[in-house]
Amino acid sequence: MADTRTDPQTELLDRHAEALALFGERVHAIADDQWDAPTPCTDWTVRDLVNHVVGEQRWVPPLVAEGRTLADIGHSLDGDLLGDAPVASWDTAAAAARAAFTAPGALDRTVPLSSGPTPGSAYCRELVCDCAVHTWDLSRAIGADERLPDTLVALATEVVTPLGDGLAASGMFAEPVPVPPDADAQTRLLGLLGRKA
Repeated sequence: MADTRTDPQTELLDRHAEALALFGERVHAIADDQWDAPTPCTDWTVRDLVNHVVGEQRWVPPLVAEGRTLADIGHSLDGDLLGDAPVASWDTAAAAARAAFTAPGALDRTVPLSSGPTPGSAYCRELVCDCAVHTWDLSRAIGADERLPDTLVALATEVVTPLGDGLAASGMFAEPVPVPPDADAQTRLLGLLGRKA
């Protein structure tokens, strides 16, 4: 009988593609008058949120494909990365990040993150989680479908659950939001990250 199990790296890259595509769909759905709208992320407008996720993607090529360090990159990716063409900026950044992670051996490399040397696969998982959760944020902000694919919810939950109380302590997330015992997986994930479904 043939082995039908998916290789873990192939599975991860599939989730990466799924997260980028879903966030990209939401970016393309932003109306002209929604860029200054508030989001569930405190103090971030829709434009700020998209700029953040674009920035996350822009870090991938220099760190993963080029082997550069944080010091090499410095502050070059700070500030406004969207310019006058925010949707095109997303498309370009997403394509470059995708190319970097799908290059042969990329997931096996060690990447110099602020938290310390990190396997490329772990870095990719973190970004899939980040992109998935911010897809929900963006969806809520612009009135789009907030349901995330079960595959992305499962991966994001795997990433954040071990962090426990450290999430809120990091200052990057609000305090966890209590959810009902029978809450679905997406509601539980959002609760862990301080978001009300």
